[in-house]
Amino acid sequence: MDVQYDVIIIGAGPAGMTAAVYASRAGLKAMMLEPEAPGGKLVKTFEISNWPGMKTVAGVDLAMQMFEHSTEYGCEYNYGRVMRVEVDGNIRKVICDDGNVYTAHAIILATGTVEKKLGLENEERLTGRGISYCAVCDGAFYKEKVVTVIGGGNSALEEALYLTQFASHVRIVIRRDVFRAEPHIQDLVNKHPKIEVITKSIPAAYVEENGKISGIVLTNVDTKEKKTYPTSAVFPYIGSTPATQAVAHLNVTDPEGYLIVNEKMETTVPGVYGAGDVCSKNLRQIVTAVGDGAVAAQMIFHYIQELNH
Repeated sequence: MDVQYDVIIIGAGPAGMTAAVYASRAGLKAMMLEPEAPGGKLVKTFEISNWPGMKTVAGVDLAMQMFEHSTEYGCEYNYGRVMRVEVDGNIRKVICDDGNVYTAHAIILATGTVEKKLGLENEERLTGRGISYCAVCDGAFYKEKVVTVIGGGNSALEEALYLTQFASHVRIVIRRDVFRAEPHIQDLVNKHPKIEVITKSIPAAYVEENGKISGIVLTNVDTKEKKTYPTSAVFPYIGSTPATQAVAHLNVTDPEGYLIVNEKMETTVPGVYGAGDVCSKNLRQIVTAVGDGAVAAQMIFHYIQELNH
């Protein structure tokens, strides 16, 4: 079987785009596959303030800068949703949902994570009709409206702050009585006149009117009392799950589904590497993702050299 590429990079977030830079600069024939807009979660992030060298940068701007850089040295870019990765000797086959099959000596899984859903009735049907997982994408639709953010971590609070530009009132709902976010973000939220925080509560049901979200029912975790709050939109930020379905059959993931890799970003299957948030790790940030991508690409360069000798 002819091998089309030295390496196929699955995912065009910070990890994948960095891997593309390092792989193509090393002279490898590389391709990135991505089913959505390049940038991963960068394009869903309003403002980034922990990217070294830039005090603040818009997520979409950083995404476009990285994407332009990632194809500067010859890495191909194609749209495609990968359904399965197969191992055939020294060949790695990447099978997409459109029927395309690509082959390479190595792959980097840089697929990141997907947002967890609340698991409430009618959630899928109401997504795009008041339920959104991207405040940057959809916040402007709710000008002078009441919106609700679910979650108490950095992402939830950052997006709540972003939504105050448009909404008349932003409600944050958390299960506990304290946030999990960094202290400086908590301070901004606690001082903001447009933000209300409801503690010790969990979502119980969506309320809809004319096929759109009109409210949310919350249950107090202590008293079990239910109360309905009017809202035009719900933005859940309750964590994420790894996008590793394409390699689930290879037994390279931990019990939560995250990719298990060593310091060389190798899995236990030769020629299958990981990078970024999809990997089992303690910290998931842009800076850790780009480091992973660089290491994975460099290790693949050495891996392919060994195959050729």
